[in-house]
Amino acid sequence: MKLTPPKVVTFWIAVALALLGFLAAQGILASLASYAVWLLVAGFVLLALGCLLRDL
Repeated sequence: MKLTPPKVVTFWIAVALALLGFLAAQGILASLASYAVWLLVAGFVLLALGCLLRDL
């Protein structure tokens, strides 16, 4: 399996999703608290797909 680094935009979107999920889990963003785990998972999956797929 050949991995490639994700594009910069993909990386920053994944970081933003993970940061939103973390802040929601800590209670800082209470309106997103019920989606905290899903935001973290979405950020990780996006980053993993960015490494696995060439043009993402």
